[in-house]
Order: sequence, then structure tokens, then C-alpha cells
Amino acid sequence: MRELVFNVIQEEDGGYCASAVGEGIFTQGDTWEELEAMVLDATKGYFYDSEPPENVRLHLVHETVLKVA
Repeated sequence: MRELVFNVIQEEDGGYCASAVGEGIFTQGDTWEELEAMVLDATKGYFYDSEPPENVRLHLVHETVLKVA
């Protein structure tokens, strides 16, 4: 696997949650820097007995709900 993508959402409290696309990896962090460290740690742990991806991409998902009426 060349690249693993995590979808990241920012929680109402300001923290972040990340889930890997196509893999069973989920983690969270209070800051973006903490999230980065947690994602790397979780990825290394998940692939402890197999070849890890070369890169990890964090995709910040921003959702906006617009009121029409």
C-alpha cells in the first residue's frame, strides 16, 4: 500500500477524530499536532506485522448545513 487516507472531522469541543478509509483504524487528538502523532502511532500499531503504507494523508472533512427556508 502506497498511501493510507484518514478522513478527519473536527469535534464541537475543538478536538479531532480520524478514521482510515478501508481499514479499521480510528483515533483522536485534542490538537492537530496530537492527532498527527496519534494517527502515526495507530498506523504503525495496525501494520505491526505487515508492510505499512509509505504515506498517510489526513483529509479534513468540513461539513456545512445551509437552511433553505
